[in-house]
Amino acid sequence: MKERKPIEGISIEKTEKLIKDTLAHFPDKAREKREPHVGANEPSVSSCAVKSNRKVVPGVMSQRGCAYAGAKGVVWGPIRDMIHVSHGPVGCGVYSWGTRRNLMQGIPGVTSFPLDFTSDFQERDIVYGGDIKLEKLIREADELFPLNKGLSVLSECPVGLIGDDINAVAKKMEKELDKFVIPCNCEGFRGVSQSLGHHISNDSIRDHAIGKRKFVEKAGPYDIALIGDYNIGGDVWAAKPILEEIGLNVKSIWTGDGEIEKIAATHSVKLNLIHCYRSMNYMCKVMEEKWDIPWLEYNFFGPTKIEESLRNIAECFDDKIKKNVEKVIKKYRPMMKAVVEEYKPRLDGKTAMLFVGGLRPRHTVGAYEDLGVQITGTGYEFAHQDDYDRTAPEMAKGTLIYDDVSEFELEEYVKELKPDLVGSGIKEKYVFQKAGIPFRQMHSWDYSGPYHGYEGFEIFARDVDMAINSPTWGLVKSPF
Repeated sequence: MKERKPIEGISIEKTEKLIKDTLAHFPDKAREKREPHVGANEPSVSSCAVKSNRKVVPGVMSQRGCAYAGAKGVVWGPIRDMIHVSHGPVGCGVYSWGTRRNLMQGIPGVTSFPLDFTSDFQERDIVYGGDIKLEKLIREADELFPLNKGLSVLSECPVGLIGDDINAVAKKMEKELDKFVIPCNCEGFRGVSQSLGHHISNDSIRDHAIGKRKFVEKAGPYDIALIGDYNIGGDVWAAKPILEEIGLNVKSIWTGDGEIEKIAATHSVKLNLIHCYRSMNYMCKVMEEKWDIPWLEYNFFGPTKIEESLRNIAECFDDKIKKNVEKVIKKYRPMMKAVVEEYKPRLDGKTAMLFVGGLRPRHTVGAYEDLGVQITGTGYEFAHQDDYDRTAPEMAKGTLIYDDVSEFELEEYVKELKPDLVGSGIKEKYVFQKAGIPFRQMHSWDYSGPYHGYEGFEIFARDVDMAINSPTWGLVKSPF
């Protein structure tokens, strides 16, 4: 990986001073707790110094979600042919309506189920327990939507507090209905963020699904699975054709537009390609240990990373795939060159700051750089240490790295670094837009997409250009 050139006006000394001045506003105890979570990037250091996966500092606003959000919103929700039951009060249950722009095929209510299934816990359920109610819900849901391929049961906070045994109910109903009924003990209070919800979901898939089905098609040497792609804005539909064009056979997808019986048969593929390392690395490691399936992280954001990833993938296969990769790269280069030539003149030298979850704070850096946009700060909502180890080489020396950054901190960093674009979540969107700063919602591509693959890069370039160069910003008076 080539070392990034230093960004003009940014140095380790200046960044460390910015951090010190910002945290000086905090009470002593809060400042001491926050200091290890922020740092100036040093790519040559093998292990990133920024601490992560710690409890939120009381009184400091966090943008994290809970374990239930990680289980329902990320892992289980995008599986299209299952009914996903939220067992608990309706407040969290409404989160089970649809998905977070995880696009899926099928007819809603017939072959796909992006609907609201919740047990709507009441006070009497807290007192007497909700097991009987859950059984009734599962029977009714299966009767109303008989073409489902299974059900998941995701527990909310009160279920864990009162001790409802969803595992026993799921086991009983699976036998009665003769289809998958998979419990996921993902109460929101567990862990420090939604990251534990990913892990719990992976464990439930490991224990109750994988290895229990077989693919209908005959196994072949080029069978692969896409792991950790949730089809945000159609990302899977942009990535899968590229892999098929180089000769690979995508047998299952975890979990965007996914199908549970294909997921359960993934143990027979030859390679797992992981997109979101944070949410699915556990499952890749399980399949490597138990079924000897190697795995490889890939990045299809921007032509530079696409080419790099395709060649890395080709190294896992024979000369046929290697030749196909070069053909595909040659085919799409003129198209990508045309996109860069159209948008880079308007974006070259611009800067951006990112604060998102999952893989985006590092995976999208290359796509911005392909357009001439430099990333001056990045960070994650719920990363672990290995995420930051992977981030350091993607960033220039001295750039700002922050973990679980508070709203106050992020605003102070933006005031000082004055980026031309902020890419973050819906909670930050209107704060920065009202400040006159161009913004893209990078959790769900601001209702655009796909951003993945060759098709997605053109849309990404258009959206970044549209955000930064919109004449409307001249009509907004910034307080900065």
